[in-house]
Amino acid sequence: MSPRILPLLILLFFLASCERETRRYKELPAAASRPESTQVSGLVPGLPAEQQPVLSPYQENAYGIAEGKRLYTAFNCNGCHAQGGGGIGPALMDEKWIYGSAPDQIYSTIAQGRPNGMPSFARHVPAQQLWQLVAYVQTLSMQVPRDAAPGRSDGLNGIKPELRLEPRPPRMTGHR
Repeated sequence: MSPRILPLLILLFFLASCERETRRYKELPAAASRPESTQVSGLVPGLPAEQQPVLSPYQENAYGIAEGKRLYTAFNCNGCHAQGGGGIGPALMDEKWIYGSAPDQIYSTIAQGRPNGMPSFARHVPAQQLWQLVAYVQTLSMQVPRDAAPGRSDGLNGIKPELRLEPRPPRMTGHR
């Protein structure tokens, strides 16, 4: 084999093995586009007690998480949640979750609102953007793979990017 062919074969091998993440822009299933498709609690009359968990369509999608981060800032979630560390609203970076840390529970919190301050966004924000917000909120408590979490913060805000946060497993507390 010629010495010129070997580098060419190696280059072709690496080019063929590269796989780029698929960027999904608008592809939510019909059930995910309705806020009532998620449950507020595990107790639902007439349904079996054991249900399959609802996963976020953007949970492992870097583009969706980055969009969620942009929306988090654009909708001024920082005003209450202070970069995820808590302020007027509860912290999103620790292991304490009042209404649950599962994707469908976070979606319900954003879409339907909660007593004592969390407004409902279901009538103002499309379901796709709600799921992107869910994916970003999950990065704040390290519930997504590290390679999907944003690697840097675009602003000059002085906090660690989500990729560099220490994971803390979420737990239900029922209060702040």
